[in-house]
This record gives sequence, C-alpha cells and structure tokens, in this order.
Amino acid sequence: VEGNYGLRPETVETLFILNKLTGDPIYRTWGWEIFESIEQYCKTAIAYGKHPNVKNINVSPEDVMESFFMGETLKYLYLLFDPDTEVDILNKHVFNTEAHPLLNKDHYPTDNVFN
Repeated sequence: VEGNYGLRPETVETLFILNKLTGDPIYRTWGWEIFESIEQYCKTAIAYGKHPNVKNINVSPEDVMESFFMGETLKYLYLLFDPDTEVDILNKHVFNTEAHPLLNKDHYPTDNVFN
C-alpha cells in the first residue's frame, strides 16, 4: 500500500553504507530522524508496528511487526551510531541477506576451507 511504512530496513541500510563510504555526517542525521519518527509514530504499548499512512500522523500503528525490524532495521541503526563497531564492511566483513556480518574469505584463519 502506497504511503505506509512497514518498518523495512533498506533505507537505514543504505544510510549505514553511505556513511561508511563517505564519512558524511548527514547520513547519521537522517538516520536519527528516522529513528525518532519510528519512536514517535510506530511505537506501540509493547513493541513497534507498521504505520498504515505516513501522510496522516493521527493514525495509530498496526499491530504487526515483522522479524526483520529488529534483525535488520534496528541493527543498521545501531551500527550507524556505533563509532567503535568492529564491523568493517569496506575491508573485513560482508553482510548476508539478513544483515548478519560475516568475515570475508581473506580474514579466516589459514587452516580453513578457503585455502
């Protein structure tokens, strides 16, 4: 449905990657604005829910929270604001489709399957 927000991770994932690539603080600013909006408009009494119409702030969030919200959306927001993270997407890690960081093959011990 056009105009809804389903707690999807793609935008904050992009902000995380662009921040790592450029170091431009605007991506953290935009990430923080997204986080504040999620807190203000998608928070329920016990969790978070999809917002059915972002053009109407008086509508309550739906009682639906997909698992990717915590597993990806919040993870990317956390990483965006963690300056001490050991996750290094430029040199050391790759993410799988569920946003789990994995060491790239160049960082495994020498006695592993990649050699």
